[in-house]
Amino acid sequence: MRVWAPAADRVEVVLQSGDATSLDAEDGGYFSGLLVAAAGMRYQFRLDTADRLLPDPVSRFQPEGPNGPSEIVDPRAFTWTDDEWTGARREGQVVYELHVGTFTREGTWAAAARELNELARIGITMIEVMPIADFEGRFGWGYDGVDLFAPSHLYGRPNDFRRFVDAAHAAGIAVMLDVVYNHLGPVGNYLRLFSPAYFTDKYENEWGDAINFDGPDAGPVREFFETNARYWIDEFHLDGLRLDATQQIFDESPENILSVIGRAVREAAGKRSVVLVAENEPQDTRLVRPIEEGGYGLDALWNDDFHHSAMVALTGHGEAYYTDTRGEPQEFISAAKYGYLFQGQHYHWQRQPRGTPSWGLPPSAFVAYLQNHDQVANSARGRRGHELTSPGRWRAMTALLLLMPETPMLFQGQEFASSAPFLYFADFEPELAAAVRKGRGEFLTQFKSIADFERRATLDDPGDPVTFERCKLDVRERETHAHAYALHADLLRLRRESAAFGEPRLGSVDGAVLSPSAFTLRFFTPDHSDDHVLVVNLGADLRRDSFAEPLLAPPVGTDWRLLWSSEDPVYGGGGMPEVFPDECWRIPGESAIVLSPGPRRQHRPWPKVRRTA
Repeated sequence: MRVWAPAADRVEVVLQSGDATSLDAEDGGYFSGLLVAAAGMRYQFRLDTADRLLPDPVSRFQPEGPNGPSEIVDPRAFTWTDDEWTGARREGQVVYELHVGTFTREGTWAAAARELNELARIGITMIEVMPIADFEGRFGWGYDGVDLFAPSHLYGRPNDFRRFVDAAHAAGIAVMLDVVYNHLGPVGNYLRLFSPAYFTDKYENEWGDAINFDGPDAGPVREFFETNARYWIDEFHLDGLRLDATQQIFDESPENILSVIGRAVREAAGKRSVVLVAENEPQDTRLVRPIEEGGYGLDALWNDDFHHSAMVALTGHGEAYYTDTRGEPQEFISAAKYGYLFQGQHYHWQRQPRGTPSWGLPPSAFVAYLQNHDQVANSARGRRGHELTSPGRWRAMTALLLLMPETPMLFQGQEFASSAPFLYFADFEPELAAAVRKGRGEFLTQFKSIADFERRATLDDPGDPVTFERCKLDVRERETHAHAYALHADLLRLRRESAAFGEPRLGSVDGAVLSPSAFTLRFFTPDHSDDHVLVVNLGADLRRDSFAEPLLAPPVGTDWRLLWSSEDPVYGGGGMPEVFPDECWRIPGESAIVLSPGPRRQHRPWPKVRRTA
């Protein structure tokens, strides 16, 4: 056993039986020693002569939570069946974000595993699990984790997580874990007692003390986080990591810790391929540029710009961080072609430039979404997007999300229009809970439409168990909301089976504005013979005799035929009238259609005009 504890002069390992073993001091503040122990035994550390016993900073399991003893886990005791699994690559993914505690009524790994085959059936290829590092309380989002190596005891034992991953691979689904390397939670964080060097006051952090990646004694700290990244890939066979709020990971070292983590993850994966996704509020595309070009070597970035533009178009509200998007057709065309909308120009909400150029990056490097855990919760009632707009507009925007070139991501329950909200919930002791409740209310006041909820004190209490319970999905709604479920399954099948939508390349899509509320995207195939066109109309019916727009010209020798429509009654639509009545265009209001090449129609002859002498 070995531990880094430069703040201590003496370190003991205390078993649950009461037996204590002193560890030998090493250079650099490390202590190590051998003791007789076995899997399942529990232990703690005593630093110097303190009465308080502490959990292991690299505990593999905290069966009683972060304040209790650590349990010895033998990672070799689990029998994997995924020997043929080759991992995941960035291209071709459909991501599904879930929170283990609310994804099912039971809130366990075992219950979640029972849903994997159904997710695979409708076209999900990768699950992104919200953070699971053990944290204080009976429930929480997971972003206040304190035991970074210990899967939360709330959802089962470590081997239950392994069984989930093994079952996912058997179903053809990759598993990515959301990890938080920018701060630790406020309760149960004992790292400072082992060494104050884990943290630094050199940088301001939104959520507490910043991690020390570049100050005095940063070497062991960097090793701690690098080892954690390796651990998840090695011992749990994960297919990648999603790095939370990387703008709050501060490092001025010659090699940024994000590059170190990326290299470590790929080394741990061996022959398996893995995917590294970053959340980065400033939209710094260096994160996904190759290391040899001055980048950090990650794979993909979350794209808030697309979400913001979509929600403005759907709801008409442009407040707070939605201020700088208009939800206009050109924004969606630009998002499909370039990923980020803000790539260095002035961003009024922050009174400064936002973003960096995306030139040369493939579409799959951007993860697009209409919902995620943050964005659903950032409303007065945690309401889903389909509840904030008309059914027709939501179907049309869903079609754009699931067919556009970027990597699409769904949030749990989105695929069947879940009636469950997703609210902010966190279980802390009363004084901290009151501070969290106050802080959450203050954060939401940036949305003027929510201000009245705050004044009336009617926002849901994050610490109330009822808040947590309300967020749990009811998967029976796959049947009761069959229209929404069929919409997502059919669009994902179209994306998967169509040569035009299946695996977009850089420059494989272009678009044009058709009206103030309508636009088209053309998806190119190598010889253009199987090009497809997506038309999205978020306004009223659009009738035109013709469009002076080359992107709407069918491939040579063909005419467009209607392949798919969001107005199909199967999806709850009103039915699809003919698109080309009397040789004219008719695009129903609040709809999306997909056109593909078909046989030439019989066109009416052009009327002859008698020539006069």
